[in-house]
Amino acid sequence: MSMTPTGLPGHTTLVMTLPKAPLPDAEKARALAQNRNAFTVDCLVDASNLPAPVRIPRAESVHVMVADVDDLGEWLRALGGEIHVSPEFEGVELWTLHASTEPREDGSSTGVLVSVPVPSGELVMDWIRKAVRR
Repeated sequence: MSMTPTGLPGHTTLVMTLPKAPLPDAEKARALAQNRNAFTVDCLVDASNLPAPVRIPRAESVHVMVADVDDLGEWLRALGGEIHVSPEFEGVELWTLHASTEPREDGSSTGVLVSVPVPSGELVMDWIRKAVRR
């Protein structure tokens, strides 16, 4: 019986690991844009003390989920923008603020989508309701 270098009976298979392939340029650009957007919104949240319990960065924007419509109002006050309201589903509407950060030095900005579920018929402050796109 032949023994392998590990001292176990049977054949030995050598496994060679290769370095990770670099990301293609398009994927690299998307990852850089996503990181830049995340950093921009993180700085805004830290500087303005905006409620942002859930942040989901993407290459094209950052999605923020907040707990209630008053939190949505804080984002509206800070960034402006317009609110889109989804059709009612199971007694709830999804209110989403479409806004963007201040332009960076290169003129680009980060799109910010702030969403909150709102029970249908919920009383909402008039100044927030005025930002709803008709």
